[in-house]
Amino acid sequence: MHLQFFGAAGEVTGSCHIVDVGGRRLLLDCGLIQGGAAPDERNRAPFPFDAAGIDAVILSHPHIDHCGRLPLLHRRGFRGVVYATAACRDLARILLMDGAAMQQRDAERENRRRARDGRKGRAEPLYTEDDAEAALGLFRSVDYGRAFEVLPGVELTFRDAGHILGSASVWLRLSEGGLERRIVFSGDLGQYDSPILRDPEPGPAADLVVMESTYGDRLHKDRDATLVELGEILLHARSRGGNVLIPAFAVGRSQDLLYEFGTHFEAWDLASWRIFLDSPMAIEASQVYWRHPELYDEEARELLGRTGDLPPLPNLALCRTVEESMAINRIPGGAIVIAGSGMCTGGRIVQHLKHNLPRPECDVVFTGFQAEGTLGRAIVNGRDEVRILGTPVRVAARVHTLGGFSAHGDRADLRRWYAALPGKPPVWLVHGEASASEALRDALRGDGATAEVAAAGVRLDLGAAA
Repeated sequence: MHLQFFGAAGEVTGSCHIVDVGGRRLLLDCGLIQGGAAPDERNRAPFPFDAAGIDAVILSHPHIDHCGRLPLLHRRGFRGVVYATAACRDLARILLMDGAAMQQRDAERENRRRARDGRKGRAEPLYTEDDAEAALGLFRSVDYGRAFEVLPGVELTFRDAGHILGSASVWLRLSEGGLERRIVFSGDLGQYDSPILRDPEPGPAADLVVMESTYGDRLHKDRDATLVELGEILLHARSRGGNVLIPAFAVGRSQDLLYEFGTHFEAWDLASWRIFLDSPMAIEASQVYWRHPELYDEEARELLGRTGDLPPLPNLALCRTVEESMAINRIPGGAIVIAGSGMCTGGRIVQHLKHNLPRPECDVVFTGFQAEGTLGRAIVNGRDEVRILGTPVRVAARVHTLGGFSAHGDRADLRRWYAALPGKPPVWLVHGEASASEALRDALRGDGATAEVAAAGVRLDLGAAA
């Protein structure tokens, strides 16, 4: 039995790890690489393993940095089963099909540029909608809490990770030649007491833990204090007469924002705004969220039962078409625009930033992690000027970062989840920049745990894990 790290080791993107047991190969996540140096080249490079030799994939959740290369895995020979929760499967369809359409549009745009410039060669999408459909056809849903044999000698149990709808931590019981090992892959863990979703779920004892460390070096601002701050930002922004842009992940963050807007509608004077959800993908994802009330926490279930709607926002406009999105940029003020992508690496938020960043009466509110090398990170870091679609754009708008909205647990949440595991099993940290992973490693060691930071290519002998 072996475990090897291939992605999201030393960085926060491209989650991908392999478990070998009994002559079978199991892949934990197959995520797209976003941000950093040369992400397109890295995504197009051959996998550091044989795709056709993978027997099954276990998907922790459908964010694109965890599922985004599944269509490519299929194109390169994978024909096994992808195991996920039902809600994860539903959301993965939205994200993967959108990603394929974006890949195709980008390739077509590049080919028009090449033709115009007289350059030879054709750009090809990383994967197509047909590839995405083929990969989605391999999905099989598994309920939370149900022990299920995915391969001979491999028993899977999903437990709620509280990160986004359908997100899971992965408990594996591995058996080979009379040897048994219990391995836990945390997936991405959510904050405790977040809206809509249940808290991260603890589980039984394990011999080894692979754990995310995205925010292992910091504590989020208190949720209540964050909501107070957001309300103040909106009230002040309304008095200045500009627009408010909120780059938001289509899955998770957009739904959190709509929920909070609905529950604070009067307190934040939201009736005086025009509110836009400018993301077809976020609109579809919201519909999936509202179809799965069985996964809500008690507070969200109570609101749904009381209002019959989640959330009740009478002035919310759902923008599905490009024309509806373009029309927003003709509004000089009084608009709150929630649009993707969350790190400003593409999507409709880019055009809105191009129109509104140079305007000092406008505000940009970041509510999630911004990876190195992304436009969002450049803006958060205080750059006076950024390049958007090849054009330099002055940053005059007010920029706010609200850490309390993160779908990721902070250092305290991660330590709390780990502390609930019996026996302090050894931990390998993934999905974090070096500073975050090292800080969490040191904190866990201070708690009495054996903790290490994973690096790409490191291979662990699970027979020695106990």
